[in-house]
Amino acid sequence: MTNTTTANTAWGFWGTMGHQADAAWPLACEAIAKACDERLEDVRDFLDSRHGRHFADGVNDRINNGASLQAAIDATTAQWMAWKIDRRTAKHYGIPAGMPYLTGFVVQLASQAA
Repeated sequence: MTNTTTANTAWGFWGTMGHQADAAWPLACEAIAKACDERLEDVRDFLDSRHGRHFADGVNDRINNGASLQAAIDATTAQWMAWKIDRRTAKHYGIPAGMPYLTGFVVQLASQAA
């Protein structure tokens, strides 16, 4: 059985989503796993990180502008996939330059957790 439950209810994605966290968590896990072609466990590590908090900020911004929860998650996922890792970020985190931002941080955080 896989464990995709948050280990960080105070911070990260869960803490930032507040009262919507229960509904948002599985939607975000699925959207990110599909976009990045990564395991749900690896997505959990991303969402529990400070980068997951920033991802949730994007979701909340879209909800505050009238998007549904699913649309906000999908749009934020697409935005993070469109951004590319630049040279400075590559040097700092060891993520290859040019990789989609979302995939890069999901993979990087998964390697730290292993």
